Amino acid sequence: MNCGAANGGLFGAFPDIASDSFDNCIAFPGFVDVHVHLREPGFSYKETIKTGTLAAAHGGYTAVCPMPNLDPVPDCMASLRAQLDIIERDACIRTVPYGAITVNEGGRELADMAAMAPYVAGFSDDGRGVQSDELMLRAMLEAKRLGRIIAAHCEDNSLLRGGYIHDGEYARSHGHRGICSESEWRQIERDLGLVRKTGCKYHVCHISTAESVELIRSAKREGVDVSCETAPHYLVFTDADILEDGRFKMNPPLRARRDREALLAGIADGTIDMIATDHAPHSKEEKSKGLEKSAFGIVGLETAFPVLYTTLVRGGVITLEKLVELMSVNPARRFGIDIEDDFTVFDLERIYRIDDHDFLSMGKSSPFVGMQVFGKCLLTVCAGKIVWQDGSVRSNAETGSAK
Repeated sequence: MNCGAANGGLFGAFPDIASDSFDNCIAFPGFVDVHVHLREPGFSYKETIKTGTLAAAHGGYTAVCPMPNLDPVPDCMASLRAQLDIIERDACIRTVPYGAITVNEGGRELADMAAMAPYVAGFSDDGRGVQSDELMLRAMLEAKRLGRIIAAHCEDNSLLRGGYIHDGEYARSHGHRGICSESEWRQIERDLGLVRKTGCKYHVCHISTAESVELIRSAKREGVDVSCETAPHYLVFTDADILEDGRFKMNPPLRARRDREALLAGIADGTIDMIATDHAPHSKEEKSKGLEKSAFGIVGLETAFPVLYTTLVRGGVITLEKLVELMSVNPARRFGIDIEDDFTVFDLERIYRIDDHDFLSMGKSSPFVGMQVFGKCLLTVCAGKIVWQDGSVRSNAETGSAK
């Protein structure tokens, strides 16, 4: 479905809705986020599949792919089944999980990829880079055989040195330990070499550095089967924007201005295929310990579109059509997710300040809180069913209109 003015034709299946609630609004195909953390099973004090998918619907998403850093880790059919059962019971939108690459995401033994392949979006050890070259080679060969994507969290542990924010000016001037850019791009470089050998479908999670962009750009020119994502916070903020607050701590960290500029160039020229939120909720206590001791991760499902529309589209960096490609068309196509019967409606002229009290997610930690944005989600429809409806959307009964 193409973007277009929201009109009465979209709402024929919903006779109780007053279609004039959407005058001057725009309908988009449902957004697809291929990188979220829904925390269940195992960490339901942070988020649940129910609350996480409701938050996604609130943000205009109709499909999400949750990462496998759970308890139990979905590394075989038995542990994956525990997650699938909760998804079937509680998810309000399309929810296609990843299987782990290695047993318990431990990086020592391959997971039972063959058994899980029919039920997953791909394979990832997100949160941990696969350190062994030999094991990643074997994983890619198995993924190639199964026709599934390897979605890699690229991080060389030998280069981390206890860092927790970007190894840049802010870290040096404020006495923080930094995470160097090489810890990310060095493993991307390794993996791309393995992809050249194996021919597997390869996707790079949450890229944040200029070097990562150039490596992927060069590989694409060679015809390597690689895609990648970045996240809204890397496109909006740099390490110069960091405050001494856990809501500015994520992994990878906010990088330097040159990195942000490279990411924006990669968005513009098609090197970066999609934008994913890396929605990673934690408890208030876990995010209230400052930069050094807070947990890595922020929430993003409910803020992604308005933040990106305000900063990138209204800022003249990309077109609205390009943003929809990045948030919907491209991820759906790459990961084979059918969103044909899905759409979301936004009032692009609605101005408001982001307030964490409005979040449906259990996680509230976001660097975007307080930011003034354009674009309010009024309605989200998944598989022909309303999964989110803003309080401003009126019924025919309220307006006195006939059904």
